[in-house]
Amino acid sequence: MLVHQGVELETPPSGLEREFHTLFNSDALQFLSELISTFQAEVDKVLNLRVLRKVQLDLTGELPGFLKDTAHIRNDPSWRVSPVPDRLHCRHVDVGDLSPCDTQRLITGLKSTAQGLQIDFDDGNCPTYHNQIKGIYNVYQAVHNQFQDVPPISQAPVLMLRPRAWNMVEHNMMVNGREVPGPLFDFGLLMFHNAKQLLQNQSGPFFYLSKVESYMEARLWSQIFFWTEKKLGLPAGCIKATVLIECVLASFEMEEILYELKEHSAGLNCGIWDYSASFVNKFGHRAHFLLPDRSKYVDMENEAFLHSYMDLLVQTCHRRGALATGGMAALLLPRDKESDLYKTVLRTVTRLKLLEIKAGVDGFMVYDMDLIEPMQKLFELHSHGPNQLLQLREDITVTPEDLLTMPAGGVTLYGLRYNIAVGVLFIEAWLSGRGHFFYLGKVEDSATAEISRSQVWQWIRHQVRLEDDGTVVTRALVGSLAEGLMEDLKAAIYCQTSRDKQRLMTAVSMFIEIVQKNDFPEFLTTYLNLDHTFLSSQSQHENGQTDMVPKARL
Repeated sequence: MLVHQGVELETPPSGLEREFHTLFNSDALQFLSELISTFQAEVDKVLNLRVLRKVQLDLTGELPGFLKDTAHIRNDPSWRVSPVPDRLHCRHVDVGDLSPCDTQRLITGLKSTAQGLQIDFDDGNCPTYHNQIKGIYNVYQAVHNQFQDVPPISQAPVLMLRPRAWNMVEHNMMVNGREVPGPLFDFGLLMFHNAKQLLQNQSGPFFYLSKVESYMEARLWSQIFFWTEKKLGLPAGCIKATVLIECVLASFEMEEILYELKEHSAGLNCGIWDYSASFVNKFGHRAHFLLPDRSKYVDMENEAFLHSYMDLLVQTCHRRGALATGGMAALLLPRDKESDLYKTVLRTVTRLKLLEIKAGVDGFMVYDMDLIEPMQKLFELHSHGPNQLLQLREDITVTPEDLLTMPAGGVTLYGLRYNIAVGVLFIEAWLSGRGHFFYLGKVEDSATAEISRSQVWQWIRHQVRLEDDGTVVTRALVGSLAEGLMEDLKAAIYCQTSRDKQRLMTAVSMFIEIVQKNDFPEFLTTYLNLDHTFLSSQSQHENGQTDMVPKARL
């Protein structure tokens, strides 16, 4: 343990000594200490407000709505967010789930024609100490043009830096006797080492903010931005951030969130699986909010509640001069471009993304970089100019009832098995130090793992019957299905050793434990990040560890 003026920091992971000492010099540690000391109490406050809001909803049985106390903000037509820099005017296609510790994928992204790269320390990343240090150092290398045969940062896709969300802590640093908030650890290091260089190259600093649940949390980020700009001698308002609307409660406060961040806003983003999972998080014990099988009944094509959410987000953003971006295409293109499957996957992605373009979004994400150019051409064919800010969507009115209307449908055996598989494989990936994985032709990350385990928990809680044969979903059934899936799961992770098998069995046990909890664990990632099994696994796979990549084709 290293100690420096009230900061306690674990020694570097094996093989990352150079990266560690570059990032954690005395000035950087001093900056981190001041940042965290300044805002720790406010972080505690917003997390306590989350708990209070949930308790109030549970005790009263009330439903969320547009806030009366902030009606003056929504009713004032005059305010707008500040204009974004030139490099953010066109956000057509970003690469999503780009875990920055994956050096080769980062370099490939920097060489791509994408408008931006979501440098993801959150949903697509497993926050081991090794991965955080490696990822932040890789960003440092990219910004300072230290990768060979890569365009300079002024010409590469813009880096949209996504620190961890407020629910995550960094176990390897303590300030004033407390483990530090994960997002402040990530944000502080990224800003300290890269902000001036990004600003000089008119390429940032730009951020994604995950899992913001209220305008009070947006206000906190605004305060952090202003403080950091002043501390680092940067122009006020130079930081720009896109807020991911991933919680049903935040969908009622989108204008207020933009207002709080109006000097720093780069718009809002739709994240449909985290958003869908938030219904279980906030209302899952209520039978009225039973969410049907996502594999059959929940998508943008069929469901009014997702349509309403995206329509309101686009309308809200464009009304205030802010960009509105859609979600990530998770489908992966097969290698054989002449195959029928390739054409089917491309048609499916095109159909779904065209829905978002017609809804008025200014951009969206893809995981597979082979989808960048086809999706850019789709934008060129069906929109005009670098963005769709002039599409004000005045043709729609979205009510609280629209946002809270649940999809019709039931639960299938296929959907239950699929959710079990995704949940188990995500935990196995985390125990291996990976933040996302490939399964049945899609990339899966914490967002899809959240909706998967949320649905299984809710179906057990409400003793739902399967459409197939009327079987009741119980803990015993889930355990039996998980056991029956073992051979498929072994194949999915290329299980070769006894250690691989043991890790998979541990993941199954942890999944069963989570879905049978009496009280719904708010975030799967928080649960895992505080679990001894995950924490102890880090030391096993970080010794001699290289880049942690999904076990399949990129």
